[in-house]
Amino acid sequence: MTAITRSTTTLAATMDGRSRVMPFVGQVFMLTWRTLVTNFRVPAVVLPPIVISAFFLLVYQSTLGGASGFIPGLRGQSYLGFILPLSVVSAALSGAGVAGQSIVRDIDNGYFDKLMLTPVSRAALLLGPMLAGAVILALQTSVVVGLAVLLGLEPATGFAGILGVIGFALFLGTGFAGFTVGIALFSGNAAATQGASFIFFPLSFLAPTFVPLELLTGWIKTAAQFNPITYILDAMRTILNTGWDTDIILRGLSSCAVLAVVLFAFATFALRARTKRR
Repeated sequence: MTAITRSTTTLAATMDGRSRVMPFVGQVFMLTWRTLVTNFRVPAVVLPPIVISAFFLLVYQSTLGGASGFIPGLRGQSYLGFILPLSVVSAALSGAGVAGQSIVRDIDNGYFDKLMLTPVSRAALLLGPMLAGAVILALQTSVVVGLAVLLGLEPATGFAGILGVIGFALFLGTGFAGFTVGIALFSGNAAATQGASFIFFPLSFLAPTFVPLELLTGWIKTAAQFNPITYILDAMRTILNTGWDTDIILRGLSSCAVLAVVLFAFATFALRARTKRR
């Protein structure tokens, strides 16, 4: 820990008598690595989202596993492949709190204030915990996908498709982590940050969660059409059940990008607000 702290606080290095600032990519890497090391030392931080996502996957598969036999639009497809993306999104929502909790810990022990006194890029200060949270989510997703394979999942796109789903989890986790980082900077409170990570949970149910979008009606169909989670679920389901569809996958990636940009902007605003308060 001492070595990591020392290396992180030497973001401004002195070389040949001149002060040089570590390149932006190096700053992001170092802050990401430090956050990863800190979190992996506390397994209780990493394990709950895996347990929750695995539990939901087992329950959905046990109760709805045969639904693809009679639900229009799903005949001939795997319901496990249809429902697995929901577990991935649930893991992203519950696991995004890791990034925010890292910021809260640094605020509590004064490390965050020390970082603010260094010439570290403010963008790197936000991206480090966000990317660490996304990497942890990708690892958690890998475990859940492995469980799905044990339950009988046979992706239409093979191993490349599994990597594609994990990639979506990484992208989605980066976006949601921006929200919890923002809340952590605003509040500096662990309970508030953890509670805020559940605000986005309704989005996973205002979407074609258990049936295709075409079977929804009324206000919930309208809500689903404006919900970016709908297109992210659709992209992962397509990869797992039918194959590579460029248009659908691009819509899913665009939705992830919109969430990431908006929530990173929120985190940036929160950092500026915190800086002004001091």
